[in-house]
Amino acid sequence: MITITAIVPTYHRPKDLTRCLEALKGQTRPANEVLIVVRDTDSDTWTLLKEFNYEPLRLRTVTVKVPGVVAALNVALHEAKGDVITVTDDDAAPHSDWFERIEKYYLSDDHIGAVGGRDWVYWQNKLLDDGTSEVVGQIQWFGRVVGKHHIGVGKAREVDVLKGVNMSFRRSAIASIGFDQRMRGTGAQVHFEMALCLALKRAGWKIVYDPEITVDHYPALRFDEDKRDRLNETAIRNSVHNETLVLLEHLSPIRRIVFIIWAILVGTQEALGLVQWLRFLPSEGSLAGKKWFASLRGRWQGWLTWQASQNQSPAKMMVSQ
Repeated sequence: MITITAIVPTYHRPKDLTRCLEALKGQTRPANEVLIVVRDTDSDTWTLLKEFNYEPLRLRTVTVKVPGVVAALNVALHEAKGDVITVTDDDAAPHSDWFERIEKYYLSDDHIGAVGGRDWVYWQNKLLDDGTSEVVGQIQWFGRVVGKHHIGVGKAREVDVLKGVNMSFRRSAIASIGFDQRMRGTGAQVHFEMALCLALKRAGWKIVYDPEITVDHYPALRFDEDKRDRLNETAIRNSVHNETLVLLEHLSPIRRIVFIIWAILVGTQEALGLVQWLRFLPSEGSLAGKKWFASLRGRWQGWLTWQASQNQSPAKMMVSQ
């Protein structure tokens, strides 16, 4: 038997947290403990937790004073007692067999370090129809990140990256790694899960994505610079910084060079390069230019952080071949 600790970071979303906790109550395989990570200034959540009926959850609260999901998860990881650590967002509701399905993987193979699955996204209370994909959670050879965890179909398979709303880890695998404190942002800190997953892969652990491991995801308002539905240049810079830093550490020297060239010349819809700027220029005008400039600054800042990290460490990071 293994023990499971469920971690739920939350911030000013008591209604969403209530839905999440009710879903955790209905699990066919209960968690051995549930840790709710709450900011010290979050009076809305503290009020809810005083009134909420926890039973039958074995619930503990953990206080964090530093903004950002990374600080919250690291504090909870230090407090967690389970052999397996699951992570979901406060705006998600795991399906009733979530813990049960996750547990089976860790019992089946000692080399599995992380397990995650699909999040069914509901936007404005309607299920998002975004197609399907058998390619999920992959880093392509030139550095493009393919997520698509919310539309994954097919059999369970090994992947490079899981999604923060639906993931779990073997505690012995991540205890000495933790969540990367270099991630920028004051809330979501986009790509924090990629930093941890790729560190696990470098250490030789398997990462499994199973689309049958599911949560319902209701993307809620964020209380940081990343508002989901509007442009914020700081949010773009932070996201691109984090992605660039993580990929530079993961990729081999040759792939690193290819990635930088591709990122600057082409890029993606979220992190514009020259080609993507030209693509969106006719429809977005100056807005496309702002996105492009923010993306370039993020790439440069990510490079600087990576260089500083290399200089601080006498031993070079392991890289993928």
